[in-house]
Amino acid sequence: MASDPARLVAKKQGSRSTLHRRSFFSHGKTMSLFCLVAALPSASPWWRVWVGIRDPDLGWDPRVSKREGACAVCRLQESIKSKNNNMQDKWLGLDGDLSSTKPDTRFECPEDTATVISTILLVSGLTTILHTFFGSRLPLIQGSSFVYLAPALVISNSEEFRNLSENKFKHIMRELQGAILVGSVFQIILGYSGLMSLFLRLINPVVVAPTIAAVGLAFFSYGFPQAGSCVEISMPLILLVLLCTLYLRKVSLFGNRIFLIYAVPFSVAVVWAYAFFLTAGGAYNFKGCNSNIPSSNILMDSCKRHLETMRRCRTDASNAWRTAAWVRVPYPFQWGPPTFHFKTSIIMVIVSLVASVDSLSSYHATSLLVNLSPPTRGVVSRGIGFEGISTLIAGVWGTGTGSTTLTENIHTLENTKMASRRALQFGAVLLVIFSFFGKIGALLASIPVALAASVLCFTWALIVALGLSTLRYTQAASSRNMIIVGFTLFISMSVPAYFQQYEPSTNLILPSYLLPYAAASSGPVRSGSNGLNFAVNALLSINVVVALLVALILDNTVPGSRQERGVYIWSDPNSLEMDPASLEPYRLPEKISCWFRWAKCVGI
Repeated sequence: MASDPARLVAKKQGSRSTLHRRSFFSHGKTMSLFCLVAALPSASPWWRVWVGIRDPDLGWDPRVSKREGACAVCRLQESIKSKNNNMQDKWLGLDGDLSSTKPDTRFECPEDTATVISTILLVSGLTTILHTFFGSRLPLIQGSSFVYLAPALVISNSEEFRNLSENKFKHIMRELQGAILVGSVFQIILGYSGLMSLFLRLINPVVVAPTIAAVGLAFFSYGFPQAGSCVEISMPLILLVLLCTLYLRKVSLFGNRIFLIYAVPFSVAVVWAYAFFLTAGGAYNFKGCNSNIPSSNILMDSCKRHLETMRRCRTDASNAWRTAAWVRVPYPFQWGPPTFHFKTSIIMVIVSLVASVDSLSSYHATSLLVNLSPPTRGVVSRGIGFEGISTLIAGVWGTGTGSTTLTENIHTLENTKMASRRALQFGAVLLVIFSFFGKIGALLASIPVALAASVLCFTWALIVALGLSTLRYTQAASSRNMIIVGFTLFISMSVPAYFQQYEPSTNLILPSYLLPYAAASSGPVRSGSNGLNFAVNALLSINVVVALLVALILDNTVPGSRQERGVYIWSDPNSLEMDPASLEPYRLPEKISCWFRWAKCVGI
């Protein structure tokens, strides 16, 4: 057992004599939220009581044993630093949630984008709070994952919706709601029935690594092509983030490595202000062109060549701020009753399985980072089951994507060494409150497209790196593993490219990055069922689905030792009965668990 790579990593982490200074690679476009958090009265007594700060010296120390540190996730390391870092975990984990609205053209107007962003904030806050109480209970952020973005784009650009002229946005959202609800029910059954415990036998780091990496690689055609449309603001952002995260990462001010902690928020704030001055100074004013981009310039021949530049560079290109209400509470089924079709439902069922695999690595890596015993198979099943409930909530409220554990959690925890459930819950509560103010969603929706694309270049690159980093639990130099991972990554890009070459026959002009997702309606699979044709063509045009399928087959059919494959170690509940403290962080609250004594298969 001692030679197992995962155990060696845990042992190495647990033997460090001192903690590194808190560092946080923050990314996303939630800069405005930082100001609100920073303005909170950090010395307020009610704050200190609520987040559990009883002593500034209390907190997780990797030198302590598992028994002594069993409740580490309930405590904080330092009063002020812990509050800031843990709440920032919540805000910065939402970069994928918020930025994912940029590549999606199903939004008919900026007000729709602002409404969806507010809904995402609400659902992410609610599901994070609930997951820390009733899910795996690990300090992990829940939110809209990029895993669901590709299938959402496929459904949004299907033939039946491309030809709609009225209420197109609402029809698409209702279709997505129905598909997401079906996928969530499947995930709930998978988790709470105990089937997930059986499925875990097939999931190893060699399967997880290329699957997660494929999530980020799938959107390479959007990143710099969109950022390059306005290089005067995208390149400064990219260079500034590189400067902060790589060259200035060890520079400390006031005892904190602020350039590493606030790399992307700081860069976004600076470049956004720079873009504002360019817009105000007339850099994007062209002769005969009206700055009211959505309608006036389309009919003016002299402005057509400047249209894309104005749309992607101007800070006032979106009317979201002017049209959004100050107060708007997202409510269930706000887009109308969901619609259910087999062809879209089966897509979301498969994608929910991929999302479950994505979350597995987060559970295992987090348990090692906070020096806890790995969760049991039952705890993992319970976490996946509750992620199904989280996706159900997302479907009911209409975020357009499912909810899952964000992969960026691992990087956050590894750098900050902070694992407080209470602080995470406090940040989630603030997120729910912010979702009620429509102007906050409008502010985030008004970020220029080129600026958001530059942020996504880092977000997707980080996801790829985090996915491949799970190979550290395996013998990465093994020829078996190298061939499986390399072949899986190549096939996950090549097979979808084959299916995506069947471009739709339409008179509509689609952005180049959306053409691959519009090919599902006219793919090479032809059978007697149009619904089956669409589902198969769509699934095989989604990179992450192909990656999971290929890696799953190869890793479980090619012979290899446990050490070579890096088999995930899940705690045996029978052996842990001798040490109840090891399972304490995973146990449900006592008043809740007494109602579920019968559910032994979900770790209660």
